[in-house]
Amino acid sequence: MKNTRSNTMDMTEGQSLPLILAFALPMLLGNIFQQLYNLADSVIVGKLVGADALAAIGATSSITFFFFALCNGIGSAGGIIASQLYGGKNYKMVKKCISNTAYIMIIFPAIVGTVAFITSKPLLEFLDTPKNVLPDSLAYVHIMCVGIIFVSLYNFISSMLRAFGDSKSPLYFLIFSCVVNVGLDILFVYAFKLGVRGAGYATIISQFLAGFGALIYATKKNEFFKLEKDDLSPHFELIKRTISLGIPLSLQFSLIAVSCMALQKVVNGFGAVAMAAFAATSRIEQLIHQPYQTLSAALSTFTGQNYGAKKPERMSDGYKKSFMIMVIFSLVMWPVMTVFGHQVIKLFVNEPEVIEMGAKALTITSIFYVCLGAIYVIRGVLNGMGDGFFALLNGIVEVIGRFTVPFILTAIPFIGLWGIWWSVGVVWFLSGFTAWLRYVYYKKKKLSHIFE
Repeated sequence: MKNTRSNTMDMTEGQSLPLILAFALPMLLGNIFQQLYNLADSVIVGKLVGADALAAIGATSSITFFFFALCNGIGSAGGIIASQLYGGKNYKMVKKCISNTAYIMIIFPAIVGTVAFITSKPLLEFLDTPKNVLPDSLAYVHIMCVGIIFVSLYNFISSMLRAFGDSKSPLYFLIFSCVVNVGLDILFVYAFKLGVRGAGYATIISQFLAGFGALIYATKKNEFFKLEKDDLSPHFELIKRTISLGIPLSLQFSLIAVSCMALQKVVNGFGAVAMAAFAATSRIEQLIHQPYQTLSAALSTFTGQNYGAKKPERMSDGYKKSFMIMVIFSLVMWPVMTVFGHQVIKLFVNEPEVIEMGAKALTITSIFYVCLGAIYVIRGVLNGMGDGFFALLNGIVEVIGRFTVPFILTAIPFIGLWGIWWSVGVVWFLSGFTAWLRYVYYKKKKLSHIFE
């Protein structure tokens, strides 16, 4: 099978930075459009229904992220392994990787969605979700539980396409589904008066369209998805390898989600205004995450392909240049958030007290953007090499940080409420420093011997 096909990108040859950026830019647009799902829910619900409705959706974010993370870790692991096989030109095993990862992704989301549906109310109550928003929060979570299978389908297909260097195709389906999502939000929330439930329906319908469309496209246009009978046979070594990497990745994402639940519990204790401000700043930070997340995913594919091709010098070069890009973006966004914080928060809510609180919160968290970016860049390299231990370590650090730092800082009288957002930055610093230590260890102790 020749490596000259369209809709793929061989990242084992050529200059590192242009390849990474060419791969990352379409994916960045895709990630931004994906975040527009959440922004559309927040803006439409916050403006048309009110701050309490926005708080209801915000109270669910850590819970839905937790359950989605459990599924997405497996899909990400399959994509990493596929990129390594693709870089090593082992195309027959690439097809087997697709089919065997698919088997896992059919079963796992169904189990997770069922458990999520059953446990969502106790989790919301444990997080001290105010009684006036609890019914809407529970309804939204239940709708998201049904939609887990659709979110997992899209993420699985897009992870595989990106493993081959195709970052454009997933973008097209996200753009389409985002437009549908906004239209359905307006229809369900404004015209049909379905409130928070309407926002949930719009999201899962849009995710279904993205996932189903990407599946049809992949099977028709990508040669690796044209599976023959032999490609469909179970390959237990691949399944074991995918699960072995997927479990730490899932634990990383889910532990981070658990840590977010701990922070949400602290936020809920300060009332609806703080909840609405935190929900708004969280949505904004999700957008800030996107360039970092995109760079991380591009670097993971770049590293995975070059790992499979046994080219460690290219892996190191890609890391250094990606880190430079990350630092520049972080230094630009810091003054932007400080100066225009009020205008940004006004996109989500009308209440002056929420706007004032959210704007000040952005000036705090933006100080730590470099630390956040470092986490993503280093994660991209280590994930590309299949370092499952780092994924677990990173999740543990986040859990410890978010279970301790917010409670300590908010208890200090002269910090109080603002300890919520200071704790976000402190945890980013701790996680970034831990990631850097792990990278230094890998580079000095393992990278030079990794291909022996």
